[in-house]
Amino acid sequence: MKMKNIAVIGSGTMGNGIAHTFAQFGYAVNLIDINADALQKALDTITKNLDRQVAKGTISETDKENTLKNLSTHTDLKAAVADVDLVVEAATENIELKLQIFKELDAYAKPDAILASNTSSISITKIASVTNRGDKVIGMHFMNPVPIMKLVEVIRGYATSDITTNIVMELSTKLDKVPVEVNDYPGFVANRILMPMINEAIYSLYEGVAGVYEIDTVMKLGMAHPMGPLQLADFIGLDVCLAILNVLHQGFGNPKYAPCPLLVNMVTAGKKGVKSGEGFYDYSNGVKEAKVAGKFTKLAQN
Repeated sequence: MKMKNIAVIGSGTMGNGIAHTFAQFGYAVNLIDINADALQKALDTITKNLDRQVAKGTISETDKENTLKNLSTHTDLKAAVADVDLVVEAATENIELKLQIFKELDAYAKPDAILASNTSSISITKIASVTNRGDKVIGMHFMNPVPIMKLVEVIRGYATSDITTNIVMELSTKLDKVPVEVNDYPGFVANRILMPMINEAIYSLYEGVAGVYEIDTVMKLGMAHPMGPLQLADFIGLDVCLAILNVLHQGFGNPKYAPCPLLVNMVTAGKKGVKSGEGFYDYSNGVKEAKVAGKFTKLAQN
């Protein structure tokens, strides 16, 4: 099956990154969102990111122009997916929302279209169960920032066929990515390992073992991580981290995955990390000028 036309659902950080990447590699991309303003914001973000690539010399001005020509925006889901070969859903990490989207995709997309989800933790098997094409439903878990990060976690649901898996693995390599095939269990591989580490870092802060800066510095300098776990959690989104931990906790029934009370309280208070301007760090002066959030600075002084 030759892939040419792609639809991406959701114009947030992951959605616009996925759309950017497909368009940059010559695919015609329909970027879909219910909010027209969000779509314009996504296009502005993609343009800025392309400008950075031009400035760094990784792409030419012509490449940038061609990438933007390959992108179109849509608020009508039915019309936007009617003729595509692949749909990549990158909506909010909410299971009820994703199930509703896939019911609609199954009805609106052509019968041989592959339906993929960028979910970071929700069962592909469960998502596929609301469609009549379980063999053509698969996970394509890209990493953020999508145009830069090489990994694509390709998740096989219980009914996903070898043909679908092979097509998606090959397609990922054409995007200059490194696809890794994994089976469908809560958190897959990436988040089953990453989220307990982040949760333990939050517990270390919660229990007063060390401060935000100290915890992140230990992991950066001692474990050669490019970013500390608390800062990484801010970049992922604390609400997303909480949602994934809840999936792991419910899926395995193991208390080791229970989210730290501090994480729960921060999300409840609207402190979601970079997206809200504050999490474990304060981003009021921008990401590059981030500093430990005032609440945790005060705690460290007490």
